[in-house]
Amino acid sequence: MRLMTLLLLTGAVAAAAPDGQNQLVAHQQPPNVVMLLADDLGFQDVGCYDGPVKTPNIDALAAGGTRFTDFYSGCAVCSPSRASLLTGRHHIRAGVYSWIHDASQNSHLLRREVTLAEILKEQGYATAHIGKWHLGLPTEQRNKPTPDEHGFDHWFATWNNAEPSHRNPRNFIRNGTHVGQQEGYSCQLVVEEAIRWLDAQSREQPFFLNVWFHEPHAPIAAPSEIVTGYGKAKDKAAVYSGTIDNTDRAIGRLLKKLHAIAPAEDTLIIYASDNGSYRDDRTGGLRGRKGVNWDGGIRVPGIFHWPGRIEANAVSSEPAGIVDIVPTVCGLLQIPQPNGVHLDGSDLTTVLTGHSGQFTRHQPLFWHLQKSRPIVAMRDGRYSLVAEPDYELSTSNMFQEAWIPAIKSGGYRNYQLFDLQSDPRQTRNIAGVHPELVARLKQKLLQINHSIMQDGADWHLK
Repeated sequence: MRLMTLLLLTGAVAAAAPDGQNQLVAHQQPPNVVMLLADDLGFQDVGCYDGPVKTPNIDALAAGGTRFTDFYSGCAVCSPSRASLLTGRHHIRAGVYSWIHDASQNSHLLRREVTLAEILKEQGYATAHIGKWHLGLPTEQRNKPTPDEHGFDHWFATWNNAEPSHRNPRNFIRNGTHVGQQEGYSCQLVVEEAIRWLDAQSREQPFFLNVWFHEPHAPIAAPSEIVTGYGKAKDKAAVYSGTIDNTDRAIGRLLKKLHAIAPAEDTLIIYASDNGSYRDDRTGGLRGRKGVNWDGGIRVPGIFHWPGRIEANAVSSEPAGIVDIVPTVCGLLQIPQPNGVHLDGSDLTTVLTGHSGQFTRHQPLFWHLQKSRPIVAMRDGRYSLVAEPDYELSTSNMFQEAWIPAIKSGGYRNYQLFDLQSDPRQTRNIAGVHPELVARLKQKLLQINHSIMQDGADWHLK
């Protein structure tokens, strides 16, 4: 099966041209895949989303590809969203209920999960994870898998944030060995590692490069000459913008290297953020922010770029998200999805290749975060349904694995309905005037919720 798939991909691939006519783009080998993920980047931070930060390299990816206006993270906080990205599954299925604190929690991305790295490795790809990980790393008390156990040949990562900040981080680990203090800014160090890894790769083998930046997650830092372009050197908003600008410059360095390695037509690049911003002024006026299941906490940039295959200079309003990345990469590359695995995400290939009318989402987008209010949210077409829990948890901000039985058996109340097409800021609850629609969507939400909770790991029993 793998040999047959590789033979299909090394031939001519039909691509949808901007004018709707098919053209043939020849690939000598399967395309390279690059995933670029920001950390806590808001819906309205970068230039192509009308943000205040100068991001010419990210904007160029959007201009050369397809940009989604309604793109969503896998969760309103870090770790769960990353689990959804790598698996195409809701994060609770994958073992991750909330952001992971390795010292006090058993939680991690389950070994049984099939990741995008493992899927591509099976197809003959070299694989590397570089940057923030936050899906669990071993401690003296807890045996947790490392990225190489999830399909990555090479890894250079931190368990969570860059410490003590983005400047001169000291907590990177390379393939299990602590690197120690480094000089420079995290985004640039991450790209330098990516370039070194690319230089060491055979040009005869396709690669999957998973680059997860720390910026603009706090604690923040950026070069003063960049920061002062946005305000005073110590102004937090200016530093925040500076970290994004610095990351865009790092992405520019990486893109230059990728173009030197192979024509742009040979590389699929995806850009997104793990969740919304913690700054209220960077959510594009959407309700809420990081940590809550209003759109301000879960709507993020989403860009797909593959010249000759994905439509260029296209903007799609189709609701989509990080959970769709695994099935979409499989669809674009014409390789099998994981056998016997339920994927919560859908394949966006038809949307990306100019055939949006053929796209059907098999399951609504769904979010659950136990400390958020609303605790659950679901997007089905133009509608957003949210609800609060019918149970109470302790006041701890950090996830407690003792909560798992209550989470898995708990129900919901106070359902609210919003029409995101006419009310993107979720200001008008229309549940009272559409009771039949609420009942229909509530049934879908509870079915998804039941399925997910059945798969949820019982970390409290470990």
